[in-house]
Amino acid sequence: MSDKGIFLLFGGQMSLSISAACLHVLGHQDWVRCVAFSPNGRHIVSGSRDNTVGIWGTVGIWGAETQVLVGTPLWIGWVTSLAFSPNGKHIVSGSHDETVTMWDLVMQNMVGGPLRGHKGSVISVAFSPDGKRLASGSQDQTVRIWDVVTQEMVGWPLRGHKDHVASVAFSPDGKHIASGSRDDTIRIWDVMTQKMVRAIGRTEIERTRISCYICCILT
Repeated sequence: MSDKGIFLLFGGQMSLSISAACLHVLGHQDWVRCVAFSPNGRHIVSGSRDNTVGIWGTVGIWGAETQVLVGTPLWIGWVTSLAFSPNGKHIVSGSHDETVTMWDLVMQNMVGGPLRGHKGSVISVAFSPDGKRLASGSQDQTVRIWDVVTQEMVGWPLRGHKDHVASVAFSPDGKHIASGSRDDTIRIWDVMTQKMVRAIGRTEIERTRISCYICCILT
């Protein structure tokens, strides 16, 4: 079985109830690792590992109703994470090959080159609310911030997690990044200073979960 896969983009007016059979017809032949809706709801981007493609997967735009490929497929490896830019014009993908890549939705091509620096699979990616920054989390236990225009890493890797960084997200004001890890912690980072401002461990998470459960019972 190949460790590479398909990265597909579906377009057109669509229902939220897209069946697994439909996705299979559109090209996926293995499990779908990640999906994301465009901000206007007209597109879905999905990343999959597919053993029928061989070494490389494809990036393509599909008509949701016609199931016909629109444009020319682009080539990419096994995609592990995806996100749309706030304006819906770009897609960022994280890959098993340790890179972060930005794509132009209209032109259907790569913007610049792959962003390199991680030393493990990029498991999660996110755009800042203003679309000027990217955040990526990796198996190398770091969070990295990237400048969308220069495509350079901003500052240095954010270190503190003791295991894979499985998820990253910007706060609504773009001033903080939250990262979740297999080390059972959530860490909050200041984007400007790139310092960790809070670490939430398993005990605190469990305490919060129990408190929320009690509140639900009492209300």
